[in-house]
Amino acid sequence: MGSCSPHVILPGKMIQEPRLTETVFISFDGAELPLKTWLPPIRPKAVFIALHGYNDYSNFIRDAAPYFNDRGVALYAYDQRGFGGAPHRGKWPGYEALCRDLRTIIALVLKRHPDVPLYLLGDSMGGAVIMVAERQEDPLPVDGMVLVAPAVWSRGTMPFYQRWLLGLTVRIMPWLQVTGKQLDITPSDNQEMLRVLGRDPLVIKESRIDALYGLTNLMDAAYHAAPRFNTKALFLYGAKDEIIPPQPMADVFRQRMKAQRANQQRFLLYSNGYHMLLRDLQAEIVLQDILFWLDSSFAPFPSVEKEVGREITKEEVIKAFLLSGS
Repeated sequence: MGSCSPHVILPGKMIQEPRLTETVFISFDGAELPLKTWLPPIRPKAVFIALHGYNDYSNFIRDAAPYFNDRGVALYAYDQRGFGGAPHRGKWPGYEALCRDLRTIIALVLKRHPDVPLYLLGDSMGGAVIMVAERQEDPLPVDGMVLVAPAVWSRGTMPFYQRWLLGLTVRIMPWLQVTGKQLDITPSDNQEMLRVLGRDPLVIKESRIDALYGLTNLMDAAYHAAPRFNTKALFLYGAKDEIIPPQPMADVFRQRMKAQRANQQRFLLYSNGYHMLLRDLQAEIVLQDILFWLDSSFAPFPSVEKEVGREITKEEVIKAFLLSGS
């Protein structure tokens, strides 16, 4: 019976001080998480800590790194536990551990760059980790956050049969591995990039049911964190996203528009954007928008001026999603 329950790899006790090496982020419990660092040739004007999505790893930001570095922005990205080259690959670590890893590396990067603005960039699952890690009583000590298609597909917005099937399967066959091949989903219009990912041995191709169950718990927590998420943030979403449905994203947008500090948060919808916005064929315009946002300017985004993106206001949030075909 012990094998017929979700398998979660919980962190151990602290055995050494957290630290960064050239290639490893040693976290609070001594877990060694592969680290990639891209630094500009001069002192950076800003620093990003980038968190990858589900079944991905730190390499997700590699192609964007030169663009950021050329404009004076440094990047740190690590393989979150259970993914890439991190320990216990394919096993779910519990989202509390993912959030604690994030808080740990923030403290380390702040020590390394004490007088430089620090931002977070979360892609899909990485965005959900950021939303859950941010707490009103203990805010993350960063200057802002970019959330790229954050994973907020909560159980309450899933079809009942999907919730039922996941709940049943995780209790009788938590070890079962599944792929998304039969779902006929297009995560990006960048076909060459997708072929490269298909050949990358560090990208997980088959997910354990109990890992998907753990991811759903994280998405639940991120969805319900939205009303109290008051940090300066930029939300990015593609109208052709087939991974995170538009309904939970619209819910999060509406909840955020009610927040006391909602004027610190901006929302961009890309008419031709897919889930992997940072690696789509139009990724450069997305990167331009991110760097534009760093200046805190409320002028139109580059994507809006080029008519490939649309900024969503409180009055337009529902209409924008209706126009996207959702």
